[in-house]
Amino acid sequence: MLNGNYQRLESTENISVGFKKGASKQFKRNTKVYKKLLEHIGLLPLVMITPSDVNIILGGSDERRKFMDGVISQYNQHYLDDLQKYNRALQQRNNLLRQFALNRNFQGDLLELWDIQLIEYGKRIHDERREFVEKLIPVFQRYYSFISQDNEKVSLVHESGLYNSDFGVLLNESVAKDRAVQYTTQGIHKDDLVFYLGDYPIRKLGAQGQMKTYLVSLKLAQFDFVKEISGLKPILLLDDIFDKLDQFRVEQIVKVVAGEQFGQIFLTDTNREHLDSIIKKMDADFRIFNVDSGKVEILS
Repeated sequence: MLNGNYQRLESTENISVGFKKGASKQFKRNTKVYKKLLEHIGLLPLVMITPSDVNIILGGSDERRKFMDGVISQYNQHYLDDLQKYNRALQQRNNLLRQFALNRNFQGDLLELWDIQLIEYGKRIHDERREFVEKLIPVFQRYYSFISQDNEKVSLVHESGLYNSDFGVLLNESVAKDRAVQYTTQGIHKDDLVFYLGDYPIRKLGAQGQMKTYLVSLKLAQFDFVKEISGLKPILLLDDIFDKLDQFRVEQIVKVVAGEQFGQIFLTDTNREHLDSIIKKMDADFRIFNVDSGKVEILS
């Protein structure tokens, strides 16, 4: 069992997850089992920055959609519900397209039943993503500008077919192609975020330090966004993020996260000397834990 106590507003929340052999995980809030795990999402907001986040830049569009969906879902449960219903309808529509190909027949009225659901949920999801990106951009640019001291200009663009066409029209126009490839080629499941360094996508010409700065700025903007919406300071988890960054950018990031706008921070580093030099620059209470082969020791 994993168990933790959290101070949330004026109360203490006890959250636990239990594992039993042959049974599913059991999540509890204050000893009561959640009826739906959806009830927990957003209760204790957190932002995590790890080396694997580079996949947001270098990975496929699904990684960037996952980033958008993960942030929005922390403060909007209706969005997560719409997303799940959209994905179920999408799966059913794709199954139907494969059946048409297998049976060598086509029933447009059956396809339209799933189109109706995709349009209903997809439009709401698109609107939420559009609003999220519009609000995220200026905050993200402010953080990047501070960390890099205006050495580079950055921007990001939300790409979606729904900006230029009605979703129903897109689905109708793509029926022939969908039947040929046996899956749905139009919709919010094809959305993407394009990250720019200057006038070019950062994935094509960005150095490792620039990509790391980009990701840190993106996640710090996420922190501000969630904090403003929820009224809670998310827990900030920084997992070995200072590798590939020059000393100046490390110091700039430390200056940012040491500010009063942030709450509790967990910071990991494999280099003790490096960690000590970072902590000295942070005017805050702290504890150091050494983890070695699964054993945890509090250091003086």
